[in-house]
Amino acid sequence: MASVRSRKGSNKLFMDFRYRGQRCRELTALEDTPANVKKLEALLKRIEAEITLGSFDYAKYFPGSANIAKFHQPDLGTLSSESSKRGKSTLFKDFCEVWFGEMESSWRRSYRSTVRGILDRQLIPEFGDLEVSQISKADLLQFRASLAKVKHGDKVGFSPDHINRHMKIMRMILTEASDRFDFTCQYRNIKPLKVPKTDVDPFTLEEIQLFLKHIRPDFKDYFTVRFFTGMRTAEIDGLKWRYVDFERRQILIRETWVKGFVEYTKTDGSQREIEMSQPVYDALKHQYLATGEQEYVFSTLSGAPLSNNNVTKRVWYPMLAHLDLRKRRPYQTRHTAATLWLASGESPEWIARQMGHANTEMLFRVYSRYVPNLTRRDGSAFERLLTSNFNNEGAEHAE
Repeated sequence: MASVRSRKGSNKLFMDFRYRGQRCRELTALEDTPANVKKLEALLKRIEAEITLGSFDYAKYFPGSANIAKFHQPDLGTLSSESSKRGKSTLFKDFCEVWFGEMESSWRRSYRSTVRGILDRQLIPEFGDLEVSQISKADLLQFRASLAKVKHGDKVGFSPDHINRHMKIMRMILTEASDRFDFTCQYRNIKPLKVPKTDVDPFTLEEIQLFLKHIRPDFKDYFTVRFFTGMRTAEIDGLKWRYVDFERRQILIRETWVKGFVEYTKTDGSQREIEMSQPVYDALKHQYLATGEQEYVFSTLSGAPLSNNNVTKRVWYPMLAHLDLRKRRPYQTRHTAATLWLASGESPEWIARQMGHANTEMLFRVYSRYVPNLTRRDGSAFERLLTSNFNNEGAEHAE
């Protein structure tokens, strides 16, 4: 197995790998430091990928090495031609591993998991033993059609959006392979399936009041913050007390909690400061009495972030059923905040910043029927709306 090690006595790093059945060791001028080891490991990973694909050029990486003559390297023109031919005959499953290895460092942990799952469960079983250059447009269309009939759980067929995700990864792989090995990519003129537009289904103020009145006391603060901040599930579940600024009355969105790990926010634009309305401020002050000594604002007794799956199944849906409210995903709390801001007359630009949108385009596209004649731009209109409807909330917490 290839490795990066330190040479005894000199503290210089060298790479140890196998090429054409022979062991190769190449000394570098780099000192044995964690940063240099990481740098050489990335280089070695690329070398192994090129060896797998038959495109490795020893002289390119180690121009002064004595091993060049040993392997009788042809001239670069011949090498390029032979590499291209070998690359075209590379099996899809082999190229998938190379592609994934090269790309994974640029993805969030959760997306790496998603891509790995799609490769292992669908793409490699379907195309793995085919040569990457021989996958036809008919193969791709047939595969797409089959996804609409896949059985998963008690359902049959993936949704158009889910199918498009599979096909997007397939397109990325074939495009990279065709560029690298100079063949015509068959993923041409294959348009994504049309995804049906789903209307948002926000809660009314009356429904919110009813929900918060009857929800378990230990979850009242949690859902108050969800309804009136527009935070995504991963954002509120990963919220830490160090990102709650009571003095400036702001919630700083800096991290998320996804599948058991702390992650970066969904996009750079998702990094933002949410202004606290009075109900949110009161809820967080009250929550501080319960979890202020812990790292996460909303946590289990052990201090770990809440499990979104457990909260949804054991708290959210049972409460909707108990109150005879329409069954809606918890994500509708985000839509609720947006529509309440719009209804109160806040500026679209201010709302977009609160939501973490790069601009107002999505705001008008998704919430167009909720947009009145907007005049305010600082959160005060929303504050008045909540104050008039929730004027007793602060008193209840004080008790």
